[in-house]
Amino acid sequence: MAEVVKVGIRPGSPRICHVLHEDIDLAEAVPLERREQAIEDCTAPEITLATGPWNEPSSLPANAIGYLMLQGLMLRRVSIDGRFAVELLGECDLLRPWVPDETQTLPLRTGWTIVDPVRIVLLDGRFTRQLGRYPELAGRLFERAVRRSRRLVVNMAIIHQARVDDRLHMLFWHFAGRWGRVRADGVILPLRLTHTVLADLVAARRPTVTSALSDLSRRGLVRATDEGWLLLGQPPMEVQLLAAPVKDAAHR
Repeated sequence: MAEVVKVGIRPGSPRICHVLHEDIDLAEAVPLERREQAIEDCTAPEITLATGPWNEPSSLPANAIGYLMLQGLMLRRVSIDGRFAVELLGECDLLRPWVPDETQTLPLRTGWTIVDPVRIVLLDGRFTRQLGRYPELAGRLFERAVRRSRRLVVNMAIIHQARVDDRLHMLFWHFAGRWGRVRADGVILPLRLTHTVLADLVAARRPTVTSALSDLSRRGLVRATDEGWLLLGQPPMEVQLLAAPVKDAAHR
């Protein structure tokens, strides 16, 4: 069983994970004739993080690529002068939280919160050396980093909408492009995001978000379910235009 960590990373021997076995999209970057061997060769230590704040490590080996998320959800919050922006991260995302921004001149504060229990692997020096044998993996990992930056721009465009109900409606459909599943009654977004988390994501107050969600429900656009959020009808045209270059090819 993987090591469970509430805050930071406790010393110990985490489970060794066959990364390409867990991440099918990454495995499919390798040609079929070499894929089985790549699955066997590409291993990395796995860590499980419980819900709550995460005190990320301040340093890791210089030759580590970073963390790759296999499962779960986490929030990254960046604040300045009492105001903040929030990013939602999930499976297939790459992060390097220990790398400082040496060009930053503003007094930023960064925090991480685990929303759903997270499984991550540290793509360390051993994994990095395997990229020489399987260079296709480097291209796929770089592609994911680019996707993450593009999704952030879409998030920025969404929170600039004047009405909070519009922000929420657009955000749900933006997330549906990555996590949504089509059903007979609509598109289910299997993310259990509280009103407080949604308020952070759309830069609004929680009571305002609760009121906006009630309005979306009355209009037959969004409905809360035991699984998450059910999206009804068609996505706003604005979301389709914003997300056009950010189609996520990751397998679920």
